[in-house]
Amino acid sequence: MDPVTTAPTGLDTAAAPAPPSLDVRGLAYAYPDGHQALFGVDLTIARGERVAVLGPNGAGKTTLVLHLNGILTAGAGSVTVAGLPVGKQHLAEIRRRVGIVFQDPDDQLFMPTVREDVAFGPAAAGLRGEALEARVVTALTQVGMEQYADRPPHHLSFGQRRRVAVATVLAMEPEILVLDEPSSNLDPASRRELADILRTLDVTVLMVTHDLPYALELCPRAVILSDGVIAADGPTQRLLGDAELMGAHRLELPFGFDPRSVSLGDVAP
Repeated sequence: MDPVTTAPTGLDTAAAPAPPSLDVRGLAYAYPDGHQALFGVDLTIARGERVAVLGPNGAGKTTLVLHLNGILTAGAGSVTVAGLPVGKQHLAEIRRRVGIVFQDPDDQLFMPTVREDVAFGPAAAGLRGEALEARVVTALTQVGMEQYADRPPHHLSFGQRRRVAVATVLAMEPEILVLDEPSSNLDPASRRELADILRTLDVTVLMVTHDLPYALELCPRAVILSDGVIAADGPTQRLLGDAELMGAHRLELPFGFDPRSVSLGDVAP
């Protein structure tokens, strides 16, 4: 008897690639007073990338961030998170997937204990019992703060409060972690500790910062947002080493810091 053969069906082909974590197309926005903050921003960020958003004050960085989870909605263009368009239909899921860590951790910490702060978001989403406790423990362990679960947040140092603020977002298991000036007001040890934590996280990171050495340390890629448009997009070291580009967009490195002297091996992918 002849062997039975099966015609190819196409089902054995490799799975389609996952959509990017973030896809912004032609995003434009004007505030009610008529101020135009964004003029057609295009930005795509792949799953797991760490990208720094650089630019002078008033460039549109905050306006861009507020579009990522629907706090602001586009006047023109589109924002898509993990394949889901940002809009009313998917708003709850978008806000779970896009976690924003604000510059001041006290804007996010308001419960009597660290545990309750980290549990607040998942509990509001319906998580209960052992599943909720496991989520809290995991998030606090990710930022090295599990031993402080029963402490009042206002008894912690500023750096510790920032790490707890990160944990409150990680407890929602986000696709994208957005950090607004994460190194501001941190002492050198806290700055390094936070960098070590961020390198270990299995999430996409978008870091809005004026701290250019920190951007170089943590983000292999950077974009420069200036006057409401993306003025440059490329390897962080190359952008920071372009003196003409930096000067044109009012970006200044600390005195004596030469990004070209940093080994690319020091910047974890």
